Formats: sequence, structure tokens, C-alpha cells
Amino acid sequence: MTNPKITSFGEFIKTQREQKGWTQTEFGAKIGINSSAVSRIENGTKQLSSKKLRTLAQVFEIEISKISELYFAHKFAKEMIEYNCPESTLTVAEQALRYIKAKSSKQLKWDTL
Repeated sequence: MTNPKITSFGEFIKTQREQKGWTQTEFGAKIGINSSAVSRIENGTKQLSSKKLRTLAQVFEIEISKISELYFAHKFAKEMIEYNCPESTLTVAEQALRYIKAKSSKQLKWDTL
């Protein structure tokens, strides 16, 4: 999977689906949604449920971590635009992520005692 110029998660799905030679109907059947939903996801008017990410990774034979990375990056970017957040929000989010991971790690250690 080498396509760094993907501009949306829907375009990523469309590109991967077309590379496999599947119609929207065939692809939808593989992941459990109808072709109308596939069309809306590919054109960006509907978001794929995060519950489908593991299935999507299996169908496309791509690591779940890569699928999740693309999915959430697009989701976060859309929300940042919707709420008019500055790009510096990403730096703050990275700091928050490190804090939450550290706190979770410490909590795990306490839970195992």
C-alpha cells in the first residue's frame, strides 16, 4: 500500500477497492454494508463506522494499525476544521496522548499488584 497522496479516507477506500477490482456492491458485501453506503463513504458524505476497521484491514490485507492511522487522522482533521482549531492543536494532542499513556501505564502497574 503506497499512496501518500490520498486526501481522504473515502478516497483511500475507493482506491483500494478499485485495485482489488471490486464493485461497490462486492466490496460492501465483504464488509457488511450496502453499495449506497459505500458510495457515500467514498465520496465523503458518510463516515465508515470505526467498528468496521478490523474487517476493512482484513479485506484489504493491510495492518489494522495503518487503517486506524488513516481513519483517525482524517476524522481528527475534519473535526479540527469543523471547530476551527489551529494546527497547534495537534501538538497539544500529542502531549495529551503521552500523558494519558503514561497515566494508563502506571494504572496498569497498580492494578497488577
